[in-house]
Amino acid sequence: MSFDSYDDYEQGERIQQWLRQNGVSIIVGIVLGLLLIFGYQKWKSHRADHDAEAATLYEQVQVALATNKAADADAGIDRLQTQFTDTTYAVFASADRARVAAEANQLDKAQVALDWAQAHATDDAVKGLVQLRAAQVRLAAGHADQALSTLDTMPKGAYISLAQELRGDALVKLGRIDEARKAYQAAIASMDDSAPQRGVVKLKIDDLAVAGKQGA
Repeated sequence: MSFDSYDDYEQGERIQQWLRQNGVSIIVGIVLGLLLIFGYQKWKSHRADHDAEAATLYEQVQVALATNKAADADAGIDRLQTQFTDTTYAVFASADRARVAAEANQLDKAQVALDWAQAHATDDAVKGLVQLRAAQVRLAAGHADQALSTLDTMPKGAYISLAQELRGDALVKLGRIDEARKAYQAAIASMDDSAPQRGVVKLKIDDLAVAGKQGA
């Protein structure tokens, strides 16, 4: 037997020995890997079906709200909150409940709905919008200090112009006029030149100047 043949034979024996020693663990590893892949695909399929069902239910809630079927809308929102808590559709539905309650001047009910939405929102953009609405409701309820605290917790850079304008409104309620002016100016600075709200905020700044002269 040549050295080359011997080397091949020896290598083959070593491979066979290694397989005998590690073959079971290799097979187990392959099986586990396949199970993980299969499980992940199964989870993805389940998740897609779960989200699709939530989307359909949320659409039904929208139709119920649009046709003034309050009981149907509430039932749909309750189901989204209990069975589809992990979806953004549940957050949207809770925010819709808050909007309807606020329009009916049921501010406490609106706040409860927004608190739920804020606690379950995972996307920063959605969370920021919910917090902005919560600050608006708190200000409407006469809690300007709570509105400011809520605005302080918003994700950095979220809805800057709206948040700054609302901050200015809250500061006016608290009599902190100089801070309110700065907030309004920050709101304008973050808006496009063509933004319709620019004129509204400028009027608010002008009102502060008039109020300052009257108070002098």
